[in-house]
Amino acid sequence: MNLIELCSNVKKAKYDVARLTESEKNNAIKQVCDSILAGADYILQENAKDLENGEKNGMHVGLLDRLRLTTDRIEGIVEGLRQIISLPDPIGEVMETIQRPNGLFIEKCRVPMGVIGIIYEARPNVTVDAFGLCFKSGNAVILKGGSAAFHSNIAIVDCIKNGLKTCGINENVIGLISDTDRETTQAFMKMNDYVDVLIPRGGAGLIRSVVENSTIPVIETGTGNCHIYVDKDADPDMAVNIIFNAKTQRIGVCNACESLVIHNEIKEQILPKLAASLKEKEVEIRGDQSVCEIIDCKEATENDYATEYLDYIISVKTVSSVNEAIAHINCYNTGHSDAIITNCAETAEKFLNEVDSACVYVNASTRFTDGFEFGFGAEIGISTQMLHARGPMGLKELTSYKFKVRGCGQIRG
Repeated sequence: MNLIELCSNVKKAKYDVARLTESEKNNAIKQVCDSILAGADYILQENAKDLENGEKNGMHVGLLDRLRLTTDRIEGIVEGLRQIISLPDPIGEVMETIQRPNGLFIEKCRVPMGVIGIIYEARPNVTVDAFGLCFKSGNAVILKGGSAAFHSNIAIVDCIKNGLKTCGINENVIGLISDTDRETTQAFMKMNDYVDVLIPRGGAGLIRSVVENSTIPVIETGTGNCHIYVDKDADPDMAVNIIFNAKTQRIGVCNACESLVIHNEIKEQILPKLAASLKEKEVEIRGDQSVCEIIDCKEATENDYATEYLDYIISVKTVSSVNEAIAHINCYNTGHSDAIITNCAETAEKFLNEVDSACVYVNASTRFTDGFEFGFGAEIGISTQMLHARGPMGLKELTSYKFKVRGCGQIRG
């Protein structure tokens, strides 16, 4: 099937999914959950092919982690779908009503966007998350996964389509572009006659390419150079525990901590403990001169402060005030997630108000920036732009609205 035919089929199917009731959508998602679990062995078998190819091609360890599926991860993906079932259907919600003096009654109502296109890299879980959120919000979806997850994505979409078939639902509500060449990706970015919005999920290069080349409106999801600032009034043990989690729990994800900022008044107290903790995972610390005088580490460069490593590496910068910390973070962050560790409520509030990121934390790991953790069931991505949506994008972020206007014969004079 060529690209135009696939996009045309999905565009036609968007009207089918838009007409489904909440109970019909929920039942279909339940069937898809069952189909994915029933096909877990098939999915893992195909994922093993992708992992083998990735290792042969020298894929970075962080990207291999994103690509890897396990029984537990598949069960987690399905649990995300089940959470979507429990969420209220946003379609048809009356957002606002207006009664005009001339008798016109106006309702502002949520409606699906239509066809959502998603271009992503080696993350097969995105295939499931994207389907569930788009489908529950009344949208059809076209997926363009990376070549690294080629076999995994085909297997997952096969299982999704099998689940839809059991409910008699048009399987074209989800389309997968199986061609992995660059030309097909470029052509997909120009399919504005068929696709209503395009969402890139992946590294900085992919996102930049989509933003620069797409003729379809884009919701930009950002890379994650996430910071943790350890304030002078921080609990050192809490700080070490949070940093260890944020840096090492999963290194290949956009909400992992990549950069630390530490107040000078607490650096001698915390840095030795932190270095010992991170050594357990063989994390390489790259610090400024002040850090290097306290612990044995590599000296950081300006480039280090701006880098999303997706690796067992972390940069450390020391500062003399919360104002300096905020200025440093706003200079180098990517607008994703940043945290402060402090017991001072006033400092915490200042940080929350002045750090320019989609998600800002006090005394918690940046790893919580996730649709599942926010109670959205799953996410279509983490938006780092200001327009339309920001932060984890769930069901409501995948809707638009229309105005329904009721009259009784009014004409405009």
